[in-house]
Amino acid sequence: MQQSTSHLFHDNVRHAVNDDNLRVSLETMKTGFRFKRLAAIDRLPEFEDLREEGKALKDHVLAHLDLYLEAFEKKVIEQGGMVHWCANAAEAQQVVLDICRSVGARTVTKGKSMISEEIGLNDYLEKNGVQPIETDLGEYIIQLRHEAPSHIIAPAIHVRKEMVADAFRATHTHRPADRDLSEPRSLLDEAREELRDKFLAADVGITGANMLIAETGTSVIVTNEGNGDLTQLLPKVHVVLASLEKVVPTLNDASTVLRLLARSATGQEASTYVTFSSGPRRADDLDGPEQYHVILLDNGRSKMLGSEFQDMLRCIRCGACMNHCPVYGAIGGHAYGWVYPGPMGSVLTPALIGIENAAPLPNASTLCGRCESVCPMKIPLPRMLRAWREQEFERHLTPPRAVWALKVHTALASRLRLYRWATRLGAWALRIWGGRRGSFDHIPFAQDWTDSRTMAAPQYGRTFMDLYANRPNAHITNKER
Repeated sequence: MQQSTSHLFHDNVRHAVNDDNLRVSLETMKTGFRFKRLAAIDRLPEFEDLREEGKALKDHVLAHLDLYLEAFEKKVIEQGGMVHWCANAAEAQQVVLDICRSVGARTVTKGKSMISEEIGLNDYLEKNGVQPIETDLGEYIIQLRHEAPSHIIAPAIHVRKEMVADAFRATHTHRPADRDLSEPRSLLDEAREELRDKFLAADVGITGANMLIAETGTSVIVTNEGNGDLTQLLPKVHVVLASLEKVVPTLNDASTVLRLLARSATGQEASTYVTFSSGPRRADDLDGPEQYHVILLDNGRSKMLGSEFQDMLRCIRCGACMNHCPVYGAIGGHAYGWVYPGPMGSVLTPALIGIENAAPLPNASTLCGRCESVCPMKIPLPRMLRAWREQEFERHLTPPRAVWALKVHTALASRLRLYRWATRLGAWALRIWGGRRGSFDHIPFAQDWTDSRTMAAPQYGRTFMDLYANRPNAHITNKER
């Protein structure tokens, strides 16, 4: 399994908020994904009905997950494929390696797969003499930079054009040193030329799966580059990596999810490529793999069934929650320290690697509710974040400073007169202290705020309740109340 640094979240954040390149990239993301999503939804009046349909579909599947997985396995076997059930990352790694060794594979091409990131597949294959080659452009870029993805649908969103050019020059040393890589077109052309031979030479192709269809034994991938098709059609062997909850009952159900996915993720009506794979090549097929393997990974998900975190298994990995999250928008994906960033990662990561290894993540949220409001599957992320916070506190994982602050707040909030006196004193002191400049670069006990932003000083030196009580016509409103 990929090594986690989620327990170092606060250190990761301090690095992220001082990264100027990251800040520029995140600002671009906010305007791009959000506006495109909103425009796509506005063109689909029944989008809210689709959300309800998608939620009901996923809830039904989770209630009967064993039946649909067994039906999927039966169909795959009928069509000449194989299904491998893996309880954890180590088992999944070993199955992939065994398949590669069975055909003498020296290189494998890979489509974008969060499950392969979750199990740390690339490092494992390299240590065992098999070279993995990422073929999604974003994944290829971060592989060259020896980084992890920072976003689940745009893995290299933190990398600017000039940084991509530097990575290409450092890696593609057989090309002219003075070539022009200043334009996106030249970068795309070079990546395409480099990857073309890799597609043709690979013995094994590995993809993820956006869905598994029980009715037909089909795996579905959704891409915008076509690399997934080349990855699964050209090699001798196609390996599908998928987690248990990706199964849906029928082709009609898959179409429901597809109508939600692209609009929520990239603001498209539909992705450029939606590819359905059902088993290995038949006798009359013109192309396709000789072998078709599906690896079904649990890795902690079955423990979520029936728990207060089961709703997280409805996630279709669209990324909408992180595209709208003010915390993710300030710190990016790497700060979360593991495979899944943003609000969905702050819920899923503790479930998969343990709250003791990811205790800071559920606190990386303002609980503003944006994530739930934009989620196509209506996942109650704020509720589950609060549930993890409760577990963190009950297990004594909360930092002592936070516990002390909560006790102080409780003492004040439970004594109304003391609370009002303390807040008035604080507002007055901050007004006097920041009066000359109108802002603060440093506030005691609030360094995490002021290290990355300038805080405005109170304009009046009075509390909200005082200002509210003294507003015009306040006596009329109070009398009406």
